[in-house]
Amino acid sequence: MNIAIIGAGIIGVATAYELAFDGHQVTVFERHASVAEGASFANAGVLAPGYVTPWAAPGMPAKVIGHLLARHAPVRVARPLAMADLAWMRRWLRACEAGHYAAHRAQLQRLAFYSRQRLHEVAARMQYEFDRSQGYLVLLRGEPEQRIVQPGLALLREAGVVFHEIDGEQARRIEPALKPDTPLAGAIHLPQDEVGNCRQFAVILRDAAQTLGAQFCFDTAVPAPSAAAPTTLRWDGGSARFDAVVLCAGVRSAAWLAPLGLRVPLRPVYGYSVSAHMPDPDLGPRSGVMDERYKAAISRLGQRVRVAGSAEIGGRPDAVNGRAVQTLYKVLDDWFPGAARRTGAVQVWKGARPMLPDGPPLIGASGVPGLWLNVGHGSSGWALSCGSARVLADQIAGRQPAIDARGFDVARYH
Repeated sequence: MNIAIIGAGIIGVATAYELAFDGHQVTVFERHASVAEGASFANAGVLAPGYVTPWAAPGMPAKVIGHLLARHAPVRVARPLAMADLAWMRRWLRACEAGHYAAHRAQLQRLAFYSRQRLHEVAARMQYEFDRSQGYLVLLRGEPEQRIVQPGLALLREAGVVFHEIDGEQARRIEPALKPDTPLAGAIHLPQDEVGNCRQFAVILRDAAQTLGAQFCFDTAVPAPSAAAPTTLRWDGGSARFDAVVLCAGVRSAAWLAPLGLRVPLRPVYGYSVSAHMPDPDLGPRSGVMDERYKAAISRLGQRVRVAGSAEIGGRPDAVNGRAVQTLYKVLDDWFPGAARRTGAVQVWKGARPMLPDGPPLIGASGVPGLWLNVGHGSSGWALSCGSARVLADQIAGRQPAIDARGFDVARYH
């Protein structure tokens, strides 16, 4: 088949690779100048399937309200708030019910574990290495954090996830650069989880897809087609009819689908990261850690350290919240003081996560003939990318995917 893909973030590039691997003729259209320029650009890099959970969870509304006035809040509400943001929040509140949460968490973790397996299979074929490291440590500052994580640990046990509850001394043996003066009641060690450079892997996948015959058209914005001809695309300087179109356009997907009569409640929830060179690798993390209290992850990516976190509803994509950035610096200084060189090329990044109110992404047929979806992965795009791409490629080929893909279809919103 001759297939067009809209979007070249990690989801779009992984989809291009899988479809080209299956022998399809693939053309990828991307409005930016390269791959992974949006939400995939500077994310935390964490690949921890057991911690891929819906943001819509029991107790979350109360937590969000409790964070509103906190100086170092992991969740923020910013102005302006669009009517679509308020409608999204109403749907999110309904999805926080315990029954919905359990089903959505099971779906996400099923996809996340399959995605990690698929990433390892794909990476094994590549001739290139990318920055990655093994192990993930969830840091628990005090008794409140130890208590809060227990329900999640019960679910990890049920799922068969390998983890160890350890004390502060054991945690510091795993990550010897942890600041000794910062209180540490204990930690959760997940030895099979890992950290990897998402953008670097996206570039490698692009090259691999091109080797298989895929074409990438950068600096090319493609508006939504007409409902009468949904697989005929037009762009500045060209047009073409395809056998199928796959939408992987992140936060822009909802606006792209609207002229086709598809209403998808997808909104941006902004996250932040700070990346800097490590003057001395011994002062930084060996792999990845997560501060449970502030929901911020610190990752080692080659010779750089990155701290990422925050969830900001509303606001503008170009307005950087200084308090959110200050929280990231606080978490980094609390655990790894001196790990980041503060002068020179320090990268402060704000990215728009494409969030659906209930959690699972949309993967599969859209209901519009010839149009397929791979959108709405939220803050877990990197962790879900390779599995989502393989599931979609199997669906397009008419094959049964390796995992149960029910619940990822667009019918749940219509």
